[in-house]
Amino acid sequence: MKSMSTLKTEQGTTAHRPVIAGRDHVAAAGHYMSAQAALAVLEAGGNAIDAGVAAGIATGVLEGIHVSVAGVAPILIYIAETKQVTTISGLGTWPRKASAAYFLEKHGGRIPTGIERTVVPSAPDAWITALERFGTMSFGEVAASAIRIARDGFPVYPYMHRFIARNQAKLASYPSTAAIYLPGGQVPKTGDVFVQSDLARTLQYMADEERAASGRGRVAGLDAARQAFYKGDIARRILAFHEAHGGLLTARDLAEFRVGVEPALTGRFANMQVYTCGPWCQGPMLLQELALLDAEELRALGHNSPGYVHQLTEAIKLAAADREAYYGDPRFVDVPMEALLSEAYSRQRRAMINPDRAIPGMPPAGQPTATAQPVEEAGLGARRTDAMERSLLDTSYLCAVDKWGNAFSATPSDGNTESPIIPGTGFVASGRGSQSRADPAHPSSVAPGKRPRLTPNPALAIFDDGSVMPFGTPGGDVQTQAMLQCLLNVALFDMDMQSAIEAPRFSSYSFPSSFAPNDYQPGLLRIENRIDAETGEVLARQGHRVEWWPDYTWQAGSICMIRHDAGSDVKFGAADPRRTAYAVGW
Repeated sequence: MKSMSTLKTEQGTTAHRPVIAGRDHVAAAGHYMSAQAALAVLEAGGNAIDAGVAAGIATGVLEGIHVSVAGVAPILIYIAETKQVTTISGLGTWPRKASAAYFLEKHGGRIPTGIERTVVPSAPDAWITALERFGTMSFGEVAASAIRIARDGFPVYPYMHRFIARNQAKLASYPSTAAIYLPGGQVPKTGDVFVQSDLARTLQYMADEERAASGRGRVAGLDAARQAFYKGDIARRILAFHEAHGGLLTARDLAEFRVGVEPALTGRFANMQVYTCGPWCQGPMLLQELALLDAEELRALGHNSPGYVHQLTEAIKLAAADREAYYGDPRFVDVPMEALLSEAYSRQRRAMINPDRAIPGMPPAGQPTATAQPVEEAGLGARRTDAMERSLLDTSYLCAVDKWGNAFSATPSDGNTESPIIPGTGFVASGRGSQSRADPAHPSSVAPGKRPRLTPNPALAIFDDGSVMPFGTPGGDVQTQAMLQCLLNVALFDMDMQSAIEAPRFSSYSFPSSFAPNDYQPGLLRIENRIDAETGEVLARQGHRVEWWPDYTWQAGSICMIRHDAGSDVKFGAADPRRTAYAVGW
């Protein structure tokens, strides 16, 4: 079987979809209606930040199976005028009542499904903070599409139908969730109109509270929308449900919460600077992967050759080992990030890659500084459960570039299968506590006011010619791996973005999953079936435990990318056919 990268269409591309090109602006998102919501804002004169927030809120309506309006929303923003890249954490903190000791005592060290894993919902504050600092529009203006879609409904799409059918038992275990997602006890069919009246009312209430305060100015109005969620009727519904069902959130946890805003991390590779969020998420893992690789060596090996797949897989495993040992909320954990990304340390770790033999399992973490104390994974052995295969707390991705050259990149998340919908609100309050550990020695341990280590991680690349490219994907631990492969497809192999996205991918599982119960499958390497069988055989002889995915699988992620070409000022967009992602432009 030939790799797709060798198959050219009459248009000179390997893709089944065209690259979208726009003179003024382009948006791409995990659902086509989210991308259209962004485009409507751009056409109305909004900037990329306004458009990205519109797409983000709409995503919580359209992809509630994977994204909550009250979930997480890490964001990267590039402002063309200043050429600065800023991150908004969009990640909630553990309630003050939460602790590792609590979960050890009550659940034997597990962080169970349900509302006890709830951290403070952060997406509303993240979207509003982005609008306050970098946007031009009101909350009501950017939420208009989401409100309309929730109120009037949208047609159930095939991926949504299959996901609900596959997870019907989990959804049915929460009556408030089943009432919406299993109407009449049945799985909605593809094409059925899916209405979310409670969620429409929640968003409309925020917009109404903003409008009531609008006489005091745009910023005051945005703050009123924020207070409606964190102090008003919405907060009261969340707190009443938590009090009635043994949850940990308090009014103080909600009222005092604000997202973090800080400069992005960056690393150099080939002809570009790559930007990610900080070690409160797994974003720096992408920078470490790039630092462990040599551009000319990869070009010489050839795209998706056995040597190429092996090199990337080993770099991914080395970066994952450091993620497990060091990454956590830097307000609580001393993360030696500068040293982890240094050339000297990367050179030392790169020497561990044997071109002929796979490292068995997860390699040991490095020691980037003399004082760094890597945390070893306790009881690390082959662990596999059905939960891994279902990987329920998935994600989406969206990006936008406007006519001024500003760029927005965000990875909202927190679906509806791990925690119940709060009755009367239409949303799940962020269950992202699943990515913490009850081990107090772990860098991502539970602690009051601490953030879990997040898998969602938007990214952005700036090329030496000034071109700007936001990109990202859903997929849990697959995220940085899929992002790495697509980025290299563009930067090293001159693929157009759509071909880069559609090219066959692979993913290592040779390190603990970021999700409770932290499954671990030593040596496992999953490969899309369009990569030839001989490559798989070579990799197996090198020690990789090869399993084959179908030709295209949703488990390999769903990349979206936009590239603003600095020379022509044209914006190009591409989106992954593995799910429901689309790019639109004008």
